[in-house]
Amino acid sequence: MFIDEVKMELVAGKGGDGCTSFRREKYVPMGGPDGGSGGKGGDIVFVVDSGLTTLVDLKFHKIMKASKGENGKGKNMRGKNAPDIIIKVPAGTTIYDDDTGLVIADLTKDKESVVVAHGGRGGRGNTAFATQEKPAPTFSELGEPGEIRYIKCELKVLADVGLIGMPSVGKSTFLGSVSSANPKIAPYHFTTLSPNLGVVTLKDQRSFVLADLPGMIEGASEGVGLGIKFLKHASRTRILAHVIDMAGTEGRDPILDYEIIRKEIVSYSDSLANKKEVIIANKSDVAGFAENLSRFKKKYPDKEIYPISAITKEGIEPLLIRLRDILDEIKEENIYNDEDYESSIIYRFKNEKPYTITKEDGIWVLKGDEIEKLFKMTRFNEEEAVLRFGRRLKGMGVEEELERLGAKRGDEVQILDYIFEFKE
Repeated sequence: MFIDEVKMELVAGKGGDGCTSFRREKYVPMGGPDGGSGGKGGDIVFVVDSGLTTLVDLKFHKIMKASKGENGKGKNMRGKNAPDIIIKVPAGTTIYDDDTGLVIADLTKDKESVVVAHGGRGGRGNTAFATQEKPAPTFSELGEPGEIRYIKCELKVLADVGLIGMPSVGKSTFLGSVSSANPKIAPYHFTTLSPNLGVVTLKDQRSFVLADLPGMIEGASEGVGLGIKFLKHASRTRILAHVIDMAGTEGRDPILDYEIIRKEIVSYSDSLANKKEVIIANKSDVAGFAENLSRFKKKYPDKEIYPISAITKEGIEPLLIRLRDILDEIKEENIYNDEDYESSIIYRFKNEKPYTITKEDGIWVLKGDEIEKLFKMTRFNEEEAVLRFGRRLKGMGVEEELERLGAKRGDEVQILDYIFEFKE
């Protein structure tokens, strides 16, 4: 089974809670604070495993949750950090934020890794808040919530040369004859429903990776048939090797077949259309080949064309040597298409306020990631923690903004599902 797109919900671990504690020992009547901080919550990390070829393992794990960090304890004992969750994916996996469509990471090398959802830091124990002015604080923090992210993982096959062409023109047969790959081959259309990879090794020991990509049909750039999947995988190859049934079996017209696929490639992406292209004129052992090849060369005199027979292997060795030579000549490409640059921006900086205030049904509703995180980390059963929460809000300009909007003392203010009274 080939799975090339999976959506997941990631919930990183919450940080452990800090501890409010004081030394209580014989002969030490005025022991100071000794509450330890909580441990960090578990991250969710994606790592490339070269042994994987599909995302099928993720299909059955739609929600991944990391563990909470251990709570701090007395005697300044810090809680243990929670273990990270490691998710293994094949090379060529692109991870998108499903809410924004922005690229989080593009993993192309073995053992390459990225933290996709960060665990929350541990809440500080009361020891961490001790100062000269207040040497014995009676409050501590709760652990920071872990990140929650909705992501889409998309696998694009990474290969040096991509075999493209209409269904049943001999791509799989060619791949099987030049590599150790064992693609499914049968005399009907769309035998190849997912990419097959093979390693080609030349007599001079040079090698390259060849991909047999699903056959195209007209309308592929608009999603018809296997089109979008085909084009997506083709964008990750360095050379397009266009396989054409030059004998015109099944009543095909080689020129028309070629023009249909070129049209779809141009419609999909300029960067894909501009890739180096080689024409593989297949089925030289079949009647009608020479006549069609002559017509094709007359129509496209500037194309680099290699007549071969995938069955008899005639003409294959010079073609493989030329493909390897081209790979040696061309430079490495950017892994993104030109059209993807905007969507590959991971972070965008904002100058707006870190919160919003609206009035709904007579209640002032306060929203913002920083404020909500502060709220979740505050112990409201500790008086000093409540006072600190109020000071932090005031320092962020919340009180001043409420007054500017017309809030009066005694009005109700809501943060998440909790409602407070607006007062000094």
